[in-house]
Amino acid sequence: MGQQEKLARGIDWIVVFLYAMLIAIGILCIFMVEYNPDVNWATAFVSGKTEYSKQLIFAGVCALLAIFILLSDSKLYTAFANLSYLFGIILMFATFVVGKDINGSRSWIPMGGGFNLQPAQLCVIFTSLALSKYLSMQDLDFTKVKSQLIAVAIALFPAMLSVLQNETGMAIVYFCFFIVMFREGLPGWLLLVGFSFGVLVVATLIMEPNTLAIILTIIAAIAIYILRKKIKRSRRILVFILLIWAGCVGVQRFAVPYIFNNVFQCYQSTRVYAMVGKVYDCSQNRSSIKREEDHKKYVKPDDYNVRQSKIAIGSGGLLGRGFLKGTQTRGKYVPEQQTDFVFTSIGEAFGFVGSFAFLMLYLLLLFRIVKIAERQRSVFSRVYAYCVASIILLHITINVCMAIGLFPVVGIPLPMISYGGSSLVTFTILIFILVRLDADRQMILR
Repeated sequence: MGQQEKLARGIDWIVVFLYAMLIAIGILCIFMVEYNPDVNWATAFVSGKTEYSKQLIFAGVCALLAIFILLSDSKLYTAFANLSYLFGIILMFATFVVGKDINGSRSWIPMGGGFNLQPAQLCVIFTSLALSKYLSMQDLDFTKVKSQLIAVAIALFPAMLSVLQNETGMAIVYFCFFIVMFREGLPGWLLLVGFSFGVLVVATLIMEPNTLAIILTIIAAIAIYILRKKIKRSRRILVFILLIWAGCVGVQRFAVPYIFNNVFQCYQSTRVYAMVGKVYDCSQNRSSIKREEDHKKYVKPDDYNVRQSKIAIGSGGLLGRGFLKGTQTRGKYVPEQQTDFVFTSIGEAFGFVGSFAFLMLYLLLLFRIVKIAERQRSVFSRVYAYCVASIILLHITINVCMAIGLFPVVGIPLPMISYGGSSLVTFTILIFILVRLDADRQMILR
């Protein structure tokens, strides 16, 4: 009894409460999408035939899983961190052999009973543990390039496998670990380079090539003029500026067009172009369009989902249409509304005010996780906490931006809200391992 009371005192109940509240909101959102007035909703909730009833079952399974994690020993997560990472990688390789194609992505393993496991999603947990284990090594010097490259390899190897599975969305998620590495000492200039590259890619998509090349040349000339005195003392600065200029022009002239026309499939290029208000010509794409019938698949505007999503959210106005009164939601106009576009049901039913309050719940959860991270005595626990915060933050940002047309449609679920057992189990494990580690925060874990 004394140990149980000690365990209860160590648990961060605020995180548990926010997690449970988000789970409840998620089931409510799925219910709003699927509600049928001709069916007794109470019976439907326990039938196991509707998606909201299945989500309720998933939530029950996750509750048992959470209790199991809270009763486990924190040392297990450090002891088996590397082994679990290896297991996750093996599972991802297994999808190439026994995987199931869903929406063009061979990233699912059928488990029976209608449940499909997505190893790329589950491997996020194992990668968090492995990265935490590596960065908490006692003799690690993270200022060395070798140490940084090993950490990057741990984070991005599963991302590479996700790309090979044609699961671009999950591959993007693994880049959230760079936030953790910056917290642990990765140089900030790398973040600046990454952001600048992103700006250059967007500029390449929306501007005429010659105009952008002229702008880049003017910027280089201005930099040379400002640094002219330093250039007189050291010609290396001039060479460095010219190399950056040549690299940027090369990226916008050759690299970006090559990637969009040869590496990306047509629907992927179309989604990115739609995000910046442009129309992509699929006749230029040599990776997807092999036959005439392939071209017909892309005649329908690829931004249909996003347009319907924005209509649904916009129709909610300031205060929303009200619970179960959304015309877009009830009319099934938004595809994938239980999963990728579940945010639209909140926007339409509860409007801007409801959406803002909902996002504040997420913000409160993230702030709480960061607070938990900073109070850890163990580097392992701190790094893991930042991994959890980064994963959740990236999922929220991409999913919401996707719903309002600020990011391409890449199939990223909204944490604890989107329908799906695999996603719900993943976030449950992530969060409750954190709660378990925090309960033992006075212990030094390595």
